[in-house]
Amino acid sequence: MVRAELDKQPSDVRRMFDSVARRYDVTNDVLSLGQDRNWRKAVIAAVDPQPGERVLDLAAGTGTSSQPFADRGAAVVPCDFSLGMLQVGKKAKPHLPFTAGDGTQLPFADETFDAVTISFGLRNIVDPEAGLRELRRVTRPGGRLVVCEFSHPTWSPFRTVYLEYLMKALPPIARAVSSAPDAYVYLAESIRAWPDQRGLAALIAGAGWDAPQWRDLSGGIVALHRATR
Repeated sequence: MVRAELDKQPSDVRRMFDSVARRYDVTNDVLSLGQDRNWRKAVIAAVDPQPGERVLDLAAGTGTSSQPFADRGAAVVPCDFSLGMLQVGKKAKPHLPFTAGDGTQLPFADETFDAVTISFGLRNIVDPEAGLRELRRVTRPGGRLVVCEFSHPTWSPFRTVYLEYLMKALPPIARAVSSAPDAYVYLAESIRAWPDQRGLAALIAGAGWDAPQWRDLSGGIVALHRATR
C-alpha cells in the first residue's frame, strides 16, 4: 500500500506522490467534482501575476497550476519534491522550468520572487510553519503569499456531509480512477487533521508574514489565504 501517514515523513510523502503522478490531474478533477478548476482560477486572481514578475509555484506537481502564470506573462518556477510528478509535468509542459525542491529547504536565494504560492501542498510538508518561513525567505519585501488549501466547511450540516464523503465515498472513487488509490486515504485523513481557516491564518502570521486574511471557496471546503512580506 503506497500511502503516507500523518507524521508526514518526507520519504513516505515523496513515494506516495510519485505513485499517483500518472493519473494525478484526472483523479483530482473527478474527486473534486470539477471544482479544482475554479479553485485554480481563484489562485491566479489572488496572486494577480504581472508580466515579467517572478512567481514560485510550490508543490506544483505536474505543472497544471503553473501554466496559467506563464500564460499571464510571469516567469513561473514550478517546484515539487516528487520526481515522479516533475517527470510527468516536464513531458507534458517542456517549456516550464520544473525544479526539484523540499519545501523546508528551498533551492533559491533570499528575496528571489515577487509572489509565492502553494496549492493543496502545505499540509503535506512535515513542518508547515518551517515551509511558510522558507517561502517568506525567498520572497522580496512587499511580495505576496497565496495559500490554497483544504479547510473546514462553515455550515455545520454541510460539514457533516463533507466528512462522510471524505471518509466513505472518496476511497472507492479513488480506486476507480487513481493509479494508487490507497494514497487517497491519507488525503482524507490529512484534510480532517488540518487547522481551520483561523488556525492557518495564525500559522502564517507565526511564520512572519504580514496581515494574513482568507476567503472561503466552495462553502469552506477550500480556503484561500493571502499575506504579504
